[in-house]
Amino acid sequence: MSARKLAAGNWKMNGLTAALSELDDLAGRENGCDVLICPPATLITPAVAHAGEIAIGGQDCHAKESGAHTGDISAAMLRDAGATHVILGHSERRADHGETDAQVAAKAVAAHEAGLTTVICVGETEAQRDAGETLDVIAAQLAGSVPDCATAANTVVAYEPVWAIGTGRTPTGEQIAEVHALMRETLSARFGDGGDVSLLYGGSVKPGNAAEIFAIDHVNGALVGGASLKASDFGPIIDALAQA
Repeated sequence: MSARKLAAGNWKMNGLTAALSELDDLAGRENGCDVLICPPATLITPAVAHAGEIAIGGQDCHAKESGAHTGDISAAMLRDAGATHVILGHSERRADHGETDAQVAAKAVAAHEAGLTTVICVGETEAQRDAGETLDVIAAQLAGSVPDCATAANTVVAYEPVWAIGTGRTPTGEQIAEVHALMRETLSARFGDGGDVSLLYGGSVKPGNAAEIFAIDHVNGALVGGASLKASDFGPIIDALAQA
């Protein structure tokens, strides 16, 4: 087994029913790589009907299977709605909701038990990057957020430098390569098949820079935000990955 190529789109809090036509426009673009779209929870079930070979995922889940947790959604509910994946530990969840590494790991365990593949996000802030703490931050987040039950079959790890998300700024190839090499080494040392875990880069990925990013060692795909909302933007990114 080797790490699979994955182009993942995170629609965040964007998209009404009419947006599902974008999935129709992506049909057939997945040759050579896997494609995942994570729409708002309200669109998961109808998205499955439009998805074809495209996988559909959630953007978060609760660590509990059920209970008095108003406004939350469980991993089992996502699976029941037709999702096969779930994003966990995104920097916006960590910042806006105060999520800790331990909470992310607990959610990942619940997701794996429900049969979902987790896309676990790690990434440093601008202040941490400027202080030279990037590798220490990433190593700590990997240790705390990735549970012991993780395997190459049920886990994807996405590196999303917080300072590059939605800003138009992108790390240099050398900076991306350095972090992805650390992630590959860390996961390989901890898990027997860690070398096969798909590693994604996220943070201002666009059609114009995708091919360059995908040429970097240990970059197996991308977790894309704004550029995944339109097939006209996300399609060329998928094509670039398929050709990488």
